Amino acid sequence: MPPTSDPVRRAPRRDAAENREAILAAAATVLAEAPDAPLDAIAQAAGLSRRAVYGHFRDRNALVRALIDHGAERLNEVARSAISGDERVALALLAARIWSEVEQVRVVARLAVSDAYLDVAAGALAPLRAAIRALVERGILSGTLRGDLPAGLLARLIEEAAITVLAESVRSGFDRAQGTGFVMRSVLSTVGLGWREAGVLIETAPPLRAVRSA
Repeated sequence: MPPTSDPVRRAPRRDAAENREAILAAAATVLAEAPDAPLDAIAQAAGLSRRAVYGHFRDRNALVRALIDHGAERLNEVARSAISGDERVALALLAARIWSEVEQVRVVARLAVSDAYLDVAAGALAPLRAAIRALVERGILSGTLRGDLPAGLLARLIEEAAITVLAESVRSGFDRAQGTGFVMRSVLSTVGLGWREAGVLIETAPPLRAVRSA
């Protein structure tokens, strides 16, 4: 029998990878709205059988952990894009780029408050939090950020400010463009800028103006 060609051998693996991504995408959508949704609801949203889901994840807990890791990696990748220079601009731009991953932020944030996954989420988001902390420490030293709060507390307040905008977006239903502007203003206010000063910076700093226009 002639050897199986590479495309034929790779097809099952490609299908499996696509199914796994479909499951994770469906889980992100379903669990963002209903964190306690059963595995059957996720399977249905993915267009797959419950058995197919079990072929990738041994149970619901394994799926949720994989989802947290998947979403956190998207956010950590954004953190690795943080720019040098003015720390105010860098933090506002980081917040705006994270906002562009709003679905990932929503599901990770919802699951992270659960006692069952608190440690998992904290570990998965460690690179993102380290990037924020590094920018805050640098900004305090350079004098571009408020210096009346410890770096750790200010970094945490920045994170909470962004999460608050996210939560309000769910309740109020404002769109992505509005959310981007709100999250940048919220972060800039947290680090010490007045609301007029924050507005001027968003309008005049090329990276912020570009992301706001986009």
